[in-house]
Amino acid sequence: MVCEALTNTAKHAAASAAAVRVRADRRADGATLLRVEVADDGVGGADLAKGHGLAGLADRVAGLDGALSVTSPVGGPTLLVAELPW
Repeated sequence: MVCEALTNTAKHAAASAAAVRVRADRRADGATLLRVEVADDGVGGADLAKGHGLAGLADRVAGLDGALSVTSPVGGPTLLVAELPW
């Protein structure tokens, strides 16, 4: 997930910086999950819609019983968050 997100940043975001954050987190129900965040200061506009590269990434995260969210308004910044069972 991190490699693909950073590759997308390099190809499409026109970003000057990107950051990766990985941590264990606890949900309200007490379950532990792995939270992986990739953020950039680029132009935004990333989309999880089918036909876009991020849709495949979301499918792979879902295959691990996880979820991927994307916040990427036009004009940026972009934040991808994957939450996976620990």
